[in-house]
Amino acid sequence: MAMVFWLTAVPGRIATEFSAPICERLDRIEIPGVQVDVFSVQDYRFVLRLRGEGLSELVTETDPQVTGAKALEVKALKPEAQRTANLVNEFVKQAAQLMSEEEKANMLLLRGFAQMPNLPPMGEVYRLDPAAIAAYPMYRGLATVAGMNVIATGKNFAAEMDTLRANWDNHDFFFIHYKPTDAAGEDGDFDAKVRCLEELDPFIPDILELEPDVLMVAGDHATPAVMAAHSWHPVPFMLHSKMTTGQGVPTFDEQACALGAIGRIPATSVMVLGLSHAGKMNKFGP
Repeated sequence: MAMVFWLTAVPGRIATEFSAPICERLDRIEIPGVQVDVFSVQDYRFVLRLRGEGLSELVTETDPQVTGAKALEVKALKPEAQRTANLVNEFVKQAAQLMSEEEKANMLLLRGFAQMPNLPPMGEVYRLDPAAIAAYPMYRGLATVAGMNVIATGKNFAAEMDTLRANWDNHDFFFIHYKPTDAAGEDGDFDAKVRCLEELDPFIPDILELEPDVLMVAGDHATPAVMAAHSWHPVPFMLHSKMTTGQGVPTFDEQACALGAIGRIPATSVMVLGLSHAGKMNKFGP
């Protein structure tokens, strides 16, 4: 069973050059009855994978979600998860000992306990040949789980655009990810978030020059700078196509998009709208 956790909320957002060696040391931890593997992702994030019999994802996280507070003890949410809780607590104990003298990060936090989901491939569900282009590793992983073809790219959005152009004729759906706005929001830096959006803006005409049938721009969640955290607020959603109706909106933000022709919709409607506007639905509705 694969269990996935993230190192997060460490003092500062440490770079991969510092976190990767720590992950190599953590990967040497041994716990009887379970195989322990630790993988560096990027910056302060890593993956812990536990493999063994009788593991469960029904356990609590160690992240207290409060700066300066101690990591929480993992507890079982169901009796059958008690062994997993014990194993994770043992890992945390050994990790704390290994990291005690580290200058950049002397403790870790674990969250997002999960099993690999058994999802039908996106291409089969929507009759598409989907590809993903993402600089940040976590989103390449999510795209893999969804069944997309993950295309190697560089470390910024300019590189992602080069990859998009080079592969434009090879797929009929592209997921392109932009990370910096989320990081700025989590830092509580409003001005930086504005700059990140302004840096993204010039790439939109470049995408339109490729003449996509549909361009959709959205976010997976809100990260308001005023909260310096993820939030429940609806995210703006834009759909550009020759088939769109309405007069459009003057700006791409929460207030303007809320008044647009699409209105407020559940995220599960996004793909149906995209396919419909691309003329890929045989018939809309029953």
